[in-house]
Amino acid sequence: MTAWPQALNAYEFFLAERLREGRGGMPALRLDDRAVTYLEVDRLTAGFSNALNDAGVTRGDRILLVMPDGLEFAAGLLGTMRLGAVAVMLNPGLKPDALSAIVDLSKAAAAVVDPSHVDRFEAAGPSWRPFLVDPTTVEESSVGHPTEETAPDDPALWLFSGGTTGVPKAVVQTHKSLVNTTRLYGQASLGLSDSDVTLAVPKLYFGYATGSNLLFPFSVGASAVLFEEHPTPEALFSRIERHRPTVLVNVPSAINQMVSAPDAGSRDLSSLRLATSAGEALPVSLYHRWKDVFGVELLDGLGTAEMWHIFITNTVDDVKPGTLGKVVPGYEIKACDEEGRQVPAGEVGRLWVRGESLALGYYENPELTEEVFRGEWAVAGDLVSIDPEGYVTHRGRADDAIKVKGKWFRPQEVESVLLEHDAVKECAVVAVDDDAGLARPVAFVVTTTVVSEEELTDWALQHLEAYKHPRSVYFVDELPQTHLGKIDRGALKRAAH
Repeated sequence: MTAWPQALNAYEFFLAERLREGRGGMPALRLDDRAVTYLEVDRLTAGFSNALNDAGVTRGDRILLVMPDGLEFAAGLLGTMRLGAVAVMLNPGLKPDALSAIVDLSKAAAAVVDPSHVDRFEAAGPSWRPFLVDPTTVEESSVGHPTEETAPDDPALWLFSGGTTGVPKAVVQTHKSLVNTTRLYGQASLGLSDSDVTLAVPKLYFGYATGSNLLFPFSVGASAVLFEEHPTPEALFSRIERHRPTVLVNVPSAINQMVSAPDAGSRDLSSLRLATSAGEALPVSLYHRWKDVFGVELLDGLGTAEMWHIFITNTVDDVKPGTLGKVVPGYEIKACDEEGRQVPAGEVGRLWVRGESLALGYYENPELTEEVFRGEWAVAGDLVSIDPEGYVTHRGRADDAIKVKGKWFRPQEVESVLLEHDAVKECAVVAVDDDAGLARPVAFVVTTTVVSEEELTDWALQHLEAYKHPRSVYFVDELPQTHLGKIDRGALKRAAH
């Protein structure tokens, strides 16, 4: 167990300490039009702490952040933590009903909303009306509100459980969690140093990016590339070639788009020393395509909102394709059956994890908190197997796994095979009930050229055990996504009926 200080505030750890180290003039953020120093970030952070304080925000209040990636987002987040308030980061593209539900749940004292999103925020019609702060009017200040002496276990931010079905739940994370994972994963497993430059596909409202493309680099005096544009392959390639990042924070859907780009082989990714993948399962075929095209090591890993960030990962010196790697030192994991008994090595069970990044629970949801948080352990919704050497293989989500003819399998097995077909650009496999009430796998496919359902079904039968092949193939223009940009499997199941 770590000996934590009596007072711990994430703002101090991630930003104020860089100034005390004399790094104020070093680049912290690399934007499309300029570089921003640590001192500039701190001055705007001070301005946000003053503006929120003037709005009546006090320690423990929730603050909604609805902004595109940029300096204002970083300063708004750190300024919120400086006050001891709790940051609630929202995807600006949320549907009105989801946005309204989160605002009402938060009972936020204030909402920092970019002018480009105000109309959408207002149109959502939440019954709770927080004080609106326009981030573009917040002025830099050399003197900010004094840092609150928060305790390590005080809440710092809300994350939303990233499951692929259902309404997201608010996970309350602490100052200690942010610091602990940064040390164990960001600094130790990824080996970040002040010479690194990070760039992320997911936006900052997603906890995966909040850590990997803001807090982790800030903790060592490195810099992060931020941009508002949607992360198309061209948007990513051009910024990699311009800013020369050393770490690319990626997700499987974008990895697939990047390797499938017509000019992928001619793009210069030589500045990268590694790329990470998380958020959803990485098909082993996609790992090899990435390595073949770009020659950059790709580290698949797994994290949950309940533990804030990644706690299982491959590392540059230890990659086993097709697995999530091993548990990050400082955490403990096990695979258990439904009664909580640990299953033998190699067998599939539900993932249990413990460590000092454990959340406080789900906000105002004691039943779910009791179900998931078992003492020092969090029971994840992921099914895994752990081999005798400690390598973890993801076997799907407990709510996504498919059982056909008495046999379980994960949809990613089928997706990986379909993605190997030249005509398939993206795909997702879900289970639906047939007329007899039996679960059957079906596939939703985005194609690059014309291909028939029969051809894809035959392709799957050639490469998979027969019970796993998709019984139907639906051709779509795009795959629906959840609030975190993952495939919305619940929407696909509804569409298949």
